[in-house]
Amino acid sequence: MPNLADVTKRLLVGRALRSTQLSEQLLPKRVALPIFASDPLSSVAYAPGEVLMALALAGVAFYAYAPWVALAIVVLMFTVVASYRQTVHAYPSGGGDYEVATKNLGDNAGLTVASALLVDYVLTVAVSVSSGVENLGAALPFVAEHKTGVAVGIVVLLTLMNLRGVRESGTIFAIPTYAFVVGVLGTVLWGVVRLGAFGEDLAAPSASYEVHAEQTQVAGMALILLLMRAFSNGCAALTGVEAISNGVPAFRKPKSKNAATTLFMMALIAVTMFGGVILLALESGVKMAENPATEILIAGRPAGPGYHQDPVIAQVAAAVFGNGSIAFLYVTAFTALILFLAANTAYNGFPVLGSILAQDRYLPRQLHTRGDRLAFSNGIVLLASAAGLLIFAFDANVSRLIHLYIVGVFVSFTLSQIGMVRHWTRLLRTETDGAERRRMQRSRGINAFGGGFTGFVLIVVLITKFTLGAWIVCVAMPVLFLGMRSIRRHYDRVARELVVSGEDVNLPTRNHAIVLVSKIHKPTLRALAYARTMRPHTLEAVTVGVDKDESGRLQDDWDRLNIPVPLKILDSPYREITRPVLDYVKSVRRKSPRDVVTVFIPEYVVGHWWEHLLHNQSALRLKGRLLFQPGVMVVSVPWQLDSSRRLVGRPEPAAPGAVRRPAARIPGGSDDSRMDGESSGG
Repeated sequence: MPNLADVTKRLLVGRALRSTQLSEQLLPKRVALPIFASDPLSSVAYAPGEVLMALALAGVAFYAYAPWVALAIVVLMFTVVASYRQTVHAYPSGGGDYEVATKNLGDNAGLTVASALLVDYVLTVAVSVSSGVENLGAALPFVAEHKTGVAVGIVVLLTLMNLRGVRESGTIFAIPTYAFVVGVLGTVLWGVVRLGAFGEDLAAPSASYEVHAEQTQVAGMALILLLMRAFSNGCAALTGVEAISNGVPAFRKPKSKNAATTLFMMALIAVTMFGGVILLALESGVKMAENPATEILIAGRPAGPGYHQDPVIAQVAAAVFGNGSIAFLYVTAFTALILFLAANTAYNGFPVLGSILAQDRYLPRQLHTRGDRLAFSNGIVLLASAAGLLIFAFDANVSRLIHLYIVGVFVSFTLSQIGMVRHWTRLLRTETDGAERRRMQRSRGINAFGGGFTGFVLIVVLITKFTLGAWIVCVAMPVLFLGMRSIRRHYDRVARELVVSGEDVNLPTRNHAIVLVSKIHKPTLRALAYARTMRPHTLEAVTVGVDKDESGRLQDDWDRLNIPVPLKILDSPYREITRPVLDYVKSVRRKSPRDVVTVFIPEYVVGHWWEHLLHNQSALRLKGRLLFQPGVMVVSVPWQLDSSRRLVGRPEPAAPGAVRRPAARIPGGSDDSRMDGESSGG
């Protein structure tokens, strides 16, 4: 019968899939779009608000710069998408920015990109889920009051959904993603119709409020810095664009073409929604502030700590459809849902990148293996754990988390595009076909412009966000970089130690077998029988004598039963178990350094977790010490107790080669608990 853990796992994750079913998990474009593009599509829920909040530092009058900031972000979006379309054609293996940087700029550049992306994927989950909770809190006060707990719960739910597999999670996420796109585009379209065709005025819930400006005189360099900060905040709309280049292997054939088409579709939809929401926010008089409790003025007075600042998208929906209307609730609900699901971009990017890094020996190898549902389960769990800790540490506050955001992604953008320029330059040296050379030159020009643009944005982001919290990312990335280098050095060192040389081919001269004994019972007889089947050159039973009378009785019973293995009693005046066994094994090794010593340890197999506390503790300690001894092999010989046999529903078979003796009737046999019946060191 399957145990409770297996049943629970199957209910939560689903039935296991064969490795041959991996091709069935490949994605068509209509499913790949919500999986890989939900992050940049959902950024319309918070990126416009971040732009307005930055401009509000100088007063509402500076909202007039918002269209120009939005235009710059749109140009950047199309530039980055055009650059990544070159990447997915040139590097379809799924390594994305990491592979591009490694192959063209070297290992250190590749690891820099990898560390930046890993950090940013964690932040993607934290920011998206926190923003979703914030939007949901606009309709449900309970959520707003317990946003940290709700956000962590959403991360757990997303983790379970992703553990069910890429294809299944994509199908689940497709409907709400498309519903969100329809809702936002419908809001933009109907808002534009009301403004243009009907000439109506739109009024957001905060239209009558005022904003207290922190800086009343802004000009010259101060104005430039303000616009740079607004621009860098709005660049959050670009996070997740690189995920498609990392996920090319998940697409159906032709993989590169489908990935490039999905990139273009994502950019077109995201730009339309972003620009439309900015336009309607300005026309409806939306007011946003970084510290709404003190900077938002209602009837000339600060709003106070009880004021909940609704996101821009919620205020725009209220202005277009009416606060509390069905259409408003539709947009608000699916905005919150898409923000939760936007984390799915990271759930697909982080595990794949982690698997590639593990294959290159920069991360633990466990991240390279697929789980029951052919998803990289270990990477999914690691991402969820890191994001949950971040949400808890920052109290699910989007305004605080957003300053940590996008630093890593623009590091990867910039290095990736520089790497692509070197890629095309290298190919141009050997290409002779004129049409192909023109295509490569055009691609190099796109990547060069993209690298220059994103490099400039990276500088802007660092200048404007460093003191606001981006310094944490600037510290985390080098720490992660050094950690991955250390892991690689460890694996390289182990690989060098394990290289087979001519001397390693020589077999040991002899095998000296030792069976540890505490008393004469069934586990002891099974261990002795098994050791004899190995046909060692020498075989002896060893026990530790902590009580002289007890050791004497054991020797008498051993001789009376005529067990065909000599028994050696090790003296232990200080009642230690482990030390005498270790000293004896070392002495055998010193006498014959080329011999192998095999130590057989009888162990109980129990059926309940609490029974582990009552058995095998001494055996585990001794085994742990013996494993560090060169030339010593440790063999565990299991004996299944009734509790373990009942758990699996199987009867106990006869011990192979066991000596049929009335061991249970030997005086002191079953009642002697000195060693708990495990071994002389056990």
